[in-house]
Amino acid sequence: MSVNEQMVQDIVQGVMAKMQLGADVSGKRGVFQGMEEAIEAAKKAQKYIHSMSIDQREKIITGIRKKTVENAEILARMAVEETGMGNVGHKILKHQLVAEKTPGTEDIKTTAWSGDRGLTLVEMGPFGVIGAITPTTNPSETIICNTIGMLAGGNTVVFSPHPVATKTSIFAVNMLNEASVEAGGPDNIACTVEKPSIENSNIMMKHKDIPLIVATGGPGVVTAVLSSGKRGIGAGAGNPPALVDETADIRKAAEDIVNGCTFDNNLPCIAEKEIVAIDSIADELMNYMINEQGCYLISKEEQDKLTEVVLQNGRLNRKCVGRDAKTLLAMIGIQVDDNIRCITFEGEKEHPLIAEELMMPILGIVRAKDFDDAVEKAVWLEHGNRHSAHIHSKNVDRITQYAKAIDTAILVKNGPSYAALGFGGEGYCTFTIASRTGEGLTSASSFVKRRRCVMTDSLCIR
Repeated sequence: MSVNEQMVQDIVQGVMAKMQLGADVSGKRGVFQGMEEAIEAAKKAQKYIHSMSIDQREKIITGIRKKTVENAEILARMAVEETGMGNVGHKILKHQLVAEKTPGTEDIKTTAWSGDRGLTLVEMGPFGVIGAITPTTNPSETIICNTIGMLAGGNTVVFSPHPVATKTSIFAVNMLNEASVEAGGPDNIACTVEKPSIENSNIMMKHKDIPLIVATGGPGVVTAVLSSGKRGIGAGAGNPPALVDETADIRKAAEDIVNGCTFDNNLPCIAEKEIVAIDSIADELMNYMINEQGCYLISKEEQDKLTEVVLQNGRLNRKCVGRDAKTLLAMIGIQVDDNIRCITFEGEKEHPLIAEELMMPILGIVRAKDFDDAVEKAVWLEHGNRHSAHIHSKNVDRITQYAKAIDTAILVKNGPSYAALGFGGEGYCTFTIASRTGEGLTSASSFVKRRRCVMTDSLCIR
């Protein structure tokens, strides 16, 4: 194809993409009254996306990145206001991270073998329309991150957001489609419904035109997806322990752990949820946490009160999730200054505020007599989720021992948890970490099919 012919094709595709692909009912692009309509619109849009060149897809993704940065503060404030969870400043940083470090089409790579018997290629092709379930904790971040990766692979996506984050999710979906249309792409690259619900999620999971379902959320929703009879990618719960041994830089460990735990009020699933510390350095660690890192040490009586509020009748109180330490302490009648950002105490591993994943800036500390004991306790606390874990140690052999024992998708050594997402660490960003189904940190290459193309006895020029 000559350059002129390619230019003509691009113009034609741009015109076709701007044609009406579905009638939304809310004044927002990609938002429909019913799930059936949303899936049909995404299906039509996917035909155009599939016919586009890689360069054209990347142009749309570039527009998405730009709009995400421009709207980072709006999305952050919307999420905090609507869900009551998290920290606006931290959510702005998360949106910037998604915009800058989510892989695009560069993640779609071809593998080739060339030899005496010809040429074999393995190429990545789209599934079509992907169904995605998203959480309240990172609603717009997950929607944007997923769309970039899925679009890079030639797919479109229909979202079933958590109902508590409806407005934020709809804003994000509208923004994504605006970016596509402005870049010459189709409308409805991402779709959703006006009123997300379990019923709409069930329609999506059972629909014949949804070959792949991606779930980011708690264990219940992941189990439902994996029971759907379709290919599923499940990003479920975690209860990441942070192990600290006597070889670590204890002051730095205290700073890193508290920074990671308090980021966005502990909403990220990778965040430090509890500490296992070798007995000989536990007091020193707690001293740094309390006197230098803004941790408030609660008494046994206060632990009991906090447990009653946070875990009502043994169930997680959603009104506490993603709240800051000052707010949580006020719930049990303790008034503190704004410099208090974390709640800490010492307890056994079975303590409910330690054993349960809370998604709040509460850090219980469990003592261990030696490193082997610490590893055993940390593995127990992670509960076999195989999601995330952290360690602060200068002993490479111990780090290796811990890594093999904990067997998580993410292991951060000597840094805050968010380094795993490329924030102060190397590597790409994602908010869908599929520990349960084994993909780990998902990216564009997670949302495609592998296809082998073989040419025998030809195209080998060696």
